[in-house]
Amino acid sequence: MPDTSLSSAALSTKLDIYLISESDIAYEQDVLRYPHTLGPWLKYIEHKSESAIHERVFVLERASRDLGRSYKVWKLYLDLRMQHLQGINPAKYEDEYRKVNECFERALMMLSTMPRLWLDYLHFLMKQCCITETRRAFDRALRALPITQHDRIWPLYLEFARSVKGPTAIKIYERYLQYRPQDREDFIELLVELDYHAEAAEQYLRLLNAPKFVSKNGKSQFQIWTELTDLLVHFARNIKEHYRRSPSSRQIDTEKIIRSGIEKFSDQRGKLWVNLAMYKIALGDYEGARDVFDEGITTVMTVRDFVLVFDAYVEFEESVISQLMELAGSDKASEQVDAELDVRMMMFEHLMDRRPFLVNDVMLRQNPNNVLEWEKRVGLWGNNAKQVVETYTDAIATINPKKAAVGQLYQLFANYAKYYEKAGDLRQARIVFERGLNVPFKSANELADLYIEYAEMLLRAEEFDSAVALIAKATKGPKRSTVDFFDESIAPQQRLHKSMKLWSFYVDLVESVGTVDDTRAVYDRIFELKIATPLTVVNYANFLEENKYFEESFKIYERGVEQFGYPVAFELWNLYLTKAMKRKLNVERLRDLFEQALENCPPEFAKALFLLYGELEETRGLAKNAMVVYERATSRVAEKDRAEMYRFYIKKTATIYGLPATRPIYERAIEVLPDGECRLLCEDFADMERKLGEIERARGVYVHGSQFADPRLHPKYWEKWHEFEVMNGDEETFKEMLRIKRAVTAQYNTDINFIAAQTVARKPEGEIAEVKAASPPGDDPMEQLAYVEE
Repeated sequence: MPDTSLSSAALSTKLDIYLISESDIAYEQDVLRYPHTLGPWLKYIEHKSESAIHERVFVLERASRDLGRSYKVWKLYLDLRMQHLQGINPAKYEDEYRKVNECFERALMMLSTMPRLWLDYLHFLMKQCCITETRRAFDRALRALPITQHDRIWPLYLEFARSVKGPTAIKIYERYLQYRPQDREDFIELLVELDYHAEAAEQYLRLLNAPKFVSKNGKSQFQIWTELTDLLVHFARNIKEHYRRSPSSRQIDTEKIIRSGIEKFSDQRGKLWVNLAMYKIALGDYEGARDVFDEGITTVMTVRDFVLVFDAYVEFEESVISQLMELAGSDKASEQVDAELDVRMMMFEHLMDRRPFLVNDVMLRQNPNNVLEWEKRVGLWGNNAKQVVETYTDAIATINPKKAAVGQLYQLFANYAKYYEKAGDLRQARIVFERGLNVPFKSANELADLYIEYAEMLLRAEEFDSAVALIAKATKGPKRSTVDFFDESIAPQQRLHKSMKLWSFYVDLVESVGTVDDTRAVYDRIFELKIATPLTVVNYANFLEENKYFEESFKIYERGVEQFGYPVAFELWNLYLTKAMKRKLNVERLRDLFEQALENCPPEFAKALFLLYGELEETRGLAKNAMVVYERATSRVAEKDRAEMYRFYIKKTATIYGLPATRPIYERAIEVLPDGECRLLCEDFADMERKLGEIERARGVYVHGSQFADPRLHPKYWEKWHEFEVMNGDEETFKEMLRIKRAVTAQYNTDINFIAAQTVARKPEGEIAEVKAASPPGDDPMEQLAYVEE
């Protein structure tokens, strides 16, 4: 048996023998025999689990002394001691809490690397009113534990820091940032919460100066910048007072910070300008705030930012004026207050009057080449002649002609010149126009419009010769010009002589103030340059016709149809042929013209020309020739016009030669026309034969057309045949009609293509007539027979 005379268990047994009952003797013998073995002690502790607290403490205290490095024993012992103090006031029972603290200290001397024991100890200390001791315990825990386990201590340490607040909390967070610098945003929140605004601003600057920093809250750099500026503005006085108390600390230049943000974040300039002004207001520097507002509204680049700054400026001035008005109405009113109020009211009115000009400035800063905004600025000055002229001068000097996208630059020169014209200074107006004529406009059409405006001014001044000379100079070009009017690489002045807009104005001008020969010369020059349009051809021909140059006008039409192909040539031919027929030219010449027109005419335009040709033959030629023309038309016109052309041909033939002469036309039409048109034509053909008394021929036509008429989709065809048989047939012919009707119905029922087409094109209910009503037959024997057969 091992010697246990010097063991703590033996010593305790001699001193506290009265705590051992008879049931404990067996366990006491085991622990005396094996004092440094965990098993006997755990059995003993479990045996005493239902005993009084002092007996359990007696056993656990002895076990902890003999097994000083047993985490399990210490955990059971410390949990028991803490559980015993649960709900007890630590201030009133400070000694009891201190005893447990000593137990924790003894345990941690032996088990300093156990994070669970440290956490239990720290939680226990946080319940007590011993801040310094708790803080030191946290520090010891961080020193004792490896850094990989610090993440278990720091959350509790930060909770302790937020509970104690003050400089202690700040120092703890500063240490924590060395461990996790990415949590600096939490430190900033704590500083703001504790009213350490200057320190919070310094931490914001550290975030902004760290290029690799990534916010764990997903904040952008601009959001952080905005939070910093809001902090500096809202707590400007507190921050200034902090630096006054601590002159040795490095001060933050708030104005410099906000101005750097204005340069960096161009899309948020309005808000930052307002923040800078609010900072000045918070410090009581009202004049400085006004300077900031003025600088802001004259430098922002968007209307949104301008409205933001201007509204804040107005609100500030209104608040100052209201304060002065309250002061002026009180007992403390003085002449100085009244004078300042008058000055402020005058400045406020001036500010409101400047608003339209300031908005215009914003738009011009956005795009100095905005012609419309320059025109608006001119309008804002009203009758201020000096400012109007200065604005026009600045606009002309500022706008880049190649970048003038909003508005027409030529209009600016024209309006500038009209301003002088209204003032009666034509000499200065000419100077403006002459200056504009040398501007490299973005397009040649703008230059042409400017020439037209210049010429119209001369016409208003009744200087007709000068206007004609001006446009003649503008349209002057080489005899055989090869310049492409749409080639943007060539200067507008070199392409101007091919501007159809300018030539049209020139024609109208010369036609108004010049001679016929002068006008013809201008028109001929247009044709030489190959810039004539169909309208030019028509106008030239009408001009010659008005002046009794009929043959020359016909030649112009011929030049036009030669220059322009179809479909434009169709309109010219239509006019030409109509006027030629009206002039009653030689028939042979007219026939030749019609043949020329029809030679290359597309089918979709041939119908009108053939009808006009036929009209010519009917009125001035032979009926036989007219029929030949109409017959040609039936094969030359477009597919959609062919059926109509055949009907017209048949009508004319019947009128001239009688109904029998239309039979071969009907037969040929039925052969070439589509099924739908054939069915309709067969109806007409059968009616014609019935009128001639050819009943069998009419019946044969109905039989032939039945193959194109589905009884369900085209009931009218069968109704007509039915009526025909009732009036002209007998029992056999009527039965034959019914047989054919059933055969056709069966044919369409088995035609896959037809079934698909019928499904797509099915008409609404009620539009397709029934083959036969379900009512009893009448007295007519034919109707009775039809009822029985069906």
